[in-house]
Amino acid sequence: MITASSITLAYGERVLFKDVNIKFTPGNCYGIIGANGAGKSTFLKILSGEIAPDAGEVIVSAGQRIAVLQQDQYQFDDYSVLHTVIMGHRRLYDVMIEKDTLYTKEDFTEEDGIRASELEGEFAEMGGWEAESEAGRLLSGLGIGDEHHDRLMGELDGGQKVRVLLAQALFGDPDIVLLDEPTNNLDLESVAWLEEFLYQFKNTVIVVSHDRHFLDKVCTHIADIDFGKITLFVGNYDFWYHSSQLMRKQLRDEKKRREDKIAELRAFIQRFSANAAKSKQATSRQKLIEKLSIDDIKPSSRRSPYVSFDPERELGRKVLQIERLSRSVEEQDVLRDLTLTVNPGDKIAFVGPYHHAKTALFEILAGELTAESGGCEWGTTVSWGYFPQDNSRYFDSDLSIIEWLRQYTDVEEETYVRGFLGRMLFSGDESLKPVGVLSGGEKVRCMLAKLMLARPNALILDEPTNHLDLEAITALNDALIAFRGTILFTSHDHKFVDTVANRIIEFTPSGVIDRMMRLDDYLASEEVRALRDRHYHGHQLLEI
Repeated sequence: MITASSITLAYGERVLFKDVNIKFTPGNCYGIIGANGAGKSTFLKILSGEIAPDAGEVIVSAGQRIAVLQQDQYQFDDYSVLHTVIMGHRRLYDVMIEKDTLYTKEDFTEEDGIRASELEGEFAEMGGWEAESEAGRLLSGLGIGDEHHDRLMGELDGGQKVRVLLAQALFGDPDIVLLDEPTNNLDLESVAWLEEFLYQFKNTVIVVSHDRHFLDKVCTHIADIDFGKITLFVGNYDFWYHSSQLMRKQLRDEKKRREDKIAELRAFIQRFSANAAKSKQATSRQKLIEKLSIDDIKPSSRRSPYVSFDPERELGRKVLQIERLSRSVEEQDVLRDLTLTVNPGDKIAFVGPYHHAKTALFEILAGELTAESGGCEWGTTVSWGYFPQDNSRYFDSDLSIIEWLRQYTDVEEETYVRGFLGRMLFSGDESLKPVGVLSGGEKVRCMLAKLMLARPNALILDEPTNHLDLEAITALNDALIAFRGTILFTSHDHKFVDTVANRIIEFTPSGVIDRMMRLDDYLASEEVRALRDRHYHGHQLLEI
């Protein structure tokens, strides 16, 4: 068990936590949620001991071991993959290395023999003889095959390193596991494996994630950070979300009732305070107003953007025709003879591990990249809007947010543009901030405002959920479900893909698989599974 007792932490005048008290018990998985900047990752670092709070303490039950998903991908570059995983149980690893070092000594003494015997006993007691096989099982579940186990970490790419570090955090049956965004860079099979692992895990898990599907699958509790406090709710993310929406409505209704009552009391005071016969009653009413004001309900600090795509005109029968499209990137074929017909009402999610292929296709469709052969033709009624995965070139200027957005409309009224910025939570002086200093999430919200302003009837979206918090992802998710036009998109967010897409196109090593169905149905289809087995032949499997 791990307990945070009276935790307080501030950076200057910004208070992240104040007198936080929360207990995490074995057998449960806790999802830490909160707005961007609320302190989710910081709280995990306090629990792990990496950051010391200004006040309060973290109490861990005696003898319990904490494992943390390390964020520094280069920390273990000089170690083998297998040894990096076993380092997740540091005492076991140290005993293993000391024991092996002793056995390699040329002048092995009687004292060395006694020490080796002690180490052998401790090694066996900690399950050391099963360490390599357990590490192998974890790596295999996360998509790291046997051929990588003896390689140095420095030889792996970033995605592979993240998987090894995740295996490290899960190794050796730790008592408490702290995971910050564990599904980043995982394919669907690996995410499903991790979900099942954590579902069966009997100890304590505390996780920060923006993946709503993952939080729904693994969490028994949600810990919500708001106003420097952490409130604990029983249930998964979906249960918390719907409960919180209901709670907010009830709080709004209660606040409105109180405000109406205050207005009524104030009117009474104004009418009767000068009347001697009524003055005593008016005084008591004034005290009641003061009580109601003090007891007023504090609203949530969370703010959700309002996303809505309203096409200027309807689509005709022809949307997009792609014929034998080919393109290479860095001397590698990413698209080869791609032929595809896109119809009105299609909401297509492009999936698979070939991310360069998806981005190249979208750049060609948006006119930012030229095909080497073949081509594509949009219908005459189509007005498309493009959301690139890398938006940095759009913000290389000294313009303010409002000046930046006004570039993309002929409407001269400033209030018109401010309306779109307000939907994206840029109100008042916020809209005067220079675009060059915006965070990743703020830039995404600007790009969404630009898209809404254009009123397209076809959307090309390359990883639009990157950098967004849960509230913004949900708002965008709902907007795309309601959108009346055609969508071509990619996203690593399982729930986002499953609820928006009605057609799945997967890039594989030997062509595409194209099916009119939702993602979960696609993954469950025996026919699709057999097709994918033939297409991949042992290559990396599906990644959204």
